[in-house]
Amino acid sequence: MARTDGIRHFHTALGGVMAAGSLALLWLACVAPSGRIGLTAAAGLFPMAAVLRGGRAAGGLCWAAASLLGLLLLPDKGVALLFLTFLGPYPVVKGWLETLERRSVEWGLKLCWFNLTLTLFWFALQELFLPRAPDWLRGSAVLLYSLGSLIFVAYDIGLSRLITLLRARFSGVKGH
Repeated sequence: MARTDGIRHFHTALGGVMAAGSLALLWLACVAPSGRIGLTAAAGLFPMAAVLRGGRAAGGLCWAAASLLGLLLLPDKGVALLFLTFLGPYPVVKGWLETLERRSVEWGLKLCWFNLTLTLFWFALQELFLPRAPDWLRGSAVLLYSLGSLIFVAYDIGLSRLITLLRARFSGVKGH
């Protein structure tokens, strides 16, 4: 019984510490003059690391805590919403989708996730998220979704490589 309680406390603490890391990067995304999306994406690495080290519950706790605190504390709600809806949960969702046996279904669902999120931001939250989007981008939904999907695929592949590196690193770590 004590071992189970210790593991549970470890996962809770891990989720909280990782949430603090996410929140720190989200705050930087709000105040940095550029790199807002990149810093928000980097904040999504903390839930991923929590999943790799402590399981999906730790990753979910990290994402939920950082999202809630971000919505309450961050000056730029667009950054908080981007983390809440896409860049925070995606690394956790990615892990689940990659357990599917068919790669075509996996990639189809990943692209659906991305395009649904892009649609939400483009149509419902555009003024909050991209108030100064260039006119050439505003005028072409095909261009927006095509470029966005290409960037997303590159992000997903890079994230997969990072996960491979972290798994190798964590495999040598002793603990819970």
